[in-house]
Amino acid sequence: MQNRRPRFGPVMYLTLAGTFGTYLVFAAVQGEYGLFNRIQIEADTAQLLIERDRLATELAEMENRTRRMSDDYLDLDLLDQQARDVLGLVRPDEILLR
Repeated sequence: MQNRRPRFGPVMYLTLAGTFGTYLVFAAVQGEYGLFNRIQIEADTAQLLIERDRLATELAEMENRTRRMSDDYLDLDLLDQQARDVLGLVRPDEILLR
């Protein structure tokens, strides 16, 4: 009976292939371009789109107020409101409650 030595070639090949496969799965899930990072980026994108829409609405409101107070178009109601808020003006026929 011959003494047979175990072959380490296939064992090493399977070990390296398993290690490499494990690394690829880990990188696909946890890596810089992995699944978890992609989910986080999509959530951030949705939040930033909501913020952008809110700021666009606020900008449109400010542009409208600015246009209404311009020399070309003067809104007397807005002018009256601003005079009351900023300067604290009150009409003579009004009663002021504090």
